[in-house]
Amino acid sequence: MNPARPFAVRGPRVDCMQYGNWSEKIFRQMRDGGVDAVHVTIAYHENFREMVANIEAWNLLFERFSDLILHGKWSGDIALARQTGRTAIFFGFQNPSPIEDDIGLVEVVHALGARFMQLTYNNQSLLATGCYEQHDTGLTRMGKQVVREMNRVGLVVDMSHSSDRSTLEAIEHSQRPIAITHANPAFWHPALRNKSDQVLKALGQSGGMFGFSLYPHHLHGKSACTLQSFCEMVARTADLVGVEHLGLGSDLCQDQPYSVVEWMRVGRWTKEVDYGEGSAANPGFPDQPEWFRDNRDFVNIEAGLAATGFGPADIAALMGGNWLRFFEAGFVPEDARNSTTARTVDIAI
Repeated sequence: MNPARPFAVRGPRVDCMQYGNWSEKIFRQMRDGGVDAVHVTIAYHENFREMVANIEAWNLLFERFSDLILHGKWSGDIALARQTGRTAIFFGFQNPSPIEDDIGLVEVVHALGARFMQLTYNNQSLLATGCYEQHDTGLTRMGKQVVREMNRVGLVVDMSHSSDRSTLEAIEHSQRPIAITHANPAFWHPALRNKSDQVLKALGQSGGMFGFSLYPHHLHGKSACTLQSFCEMVARTADLVGVEHLGLGSDLCQDQPYSVVEWMRVGRWTKEVDYGEGSAANPGFPDQPEWFRDNRDFVNIEAGLAATGFGPADIAALMGGNWLRFFEAGFVPEDARNSTTARTVDIAI
C-alpha cells in the first residue's frame, strides 16, 4: 500500500491531535504520509496574549512552508489542502486559559482561527473538572455559559482531559455534538484520561466524535502495545458506539524536549514537579510504538484495521471521513449554518 497515493483514490486522512516541535521535517513527513489535516495544540496553560504569540509563530510557519501547510479554518480547507498537495492545520486549546475569565474572548479566539477548546486540562478550571481531580463537580456556572457561547460561534467543546461527570454534563448541556479528540476506552487500558463506557455511549448517542490516541501512556502495554491490540480495541469500541463516531487523535508529541513535558504537566499552577501520566523514573515523553513513529505510519493503521475485518468504507471513515463530517457541522457560527456564508469549499474529495 502506497501512503502517498493520489487523494482521488482514498478518503481524507485527518489526525485530530498533535503537538510537535514543528519543523520542515515534520511537515514533509505529513505529506509523505498523505495526512490531509491535523488539529494542533496552540495553548496548554497560556493566557490570551501568550496564545496570540503562538499564532504569530504559526503565521510565520504558514508563510515559510506555504507549499506544505495551510491554516485550516473551515471543513472545505481539507479539500483545498488535498487539491494542492498540502496539510491543513487546525488550531485548538487543551485548556480554556486563553479566554481567561472573559466569555467575550470565545468569539475572539474563533475569529483568530481556534476551532477546538478543552474545558479543562487535567485540573479543575473555571469551566469544569479535570480527570486528575479527586472530586468531580461537573460544569461550573461559567462553564455552562461558555459552552453556550462556544456553540454559538462554532468552537468545538473538547473533553479529552475532563472527568466523567463534567464530560456527561457537557454532552447534555451542549446544543451541538462535542468531541473527545484524543483518548482511549478505559475498558482497554485504565489510564485516568481514558473514558468509561458510560461516557462513550453518551458521546455516540449525542452525535459526538471520539479520537483514538496513540500516546503510549494511553495504550494497553504502553510503548509495547501491538497494532493488533489497538485495532481490536477500535473494533470493540465501534460495536459499542458506532463506527461513524470514531476517528484518530494520535496525540503525537514529536521531537519535543523535556521542557515542553514540564510545561504541559506543571504550567504555572505548582512549584513541584508533576509527572502526570509519566513516572519519576521516566519523566519525559515515552517511546512511540514501533508501528506508529510519525506521520508516515498512518498507512500501518489502515492495514491493521483491514486485517481486523474493517471494510474499505469503514476504514475511510475512521481515517478521516468522520472527522470531516464533524468539522462541516462544528466550525460554522450559528448565524451562518443555514446561509451561503457557511465556509465550505466545493472541491470533490
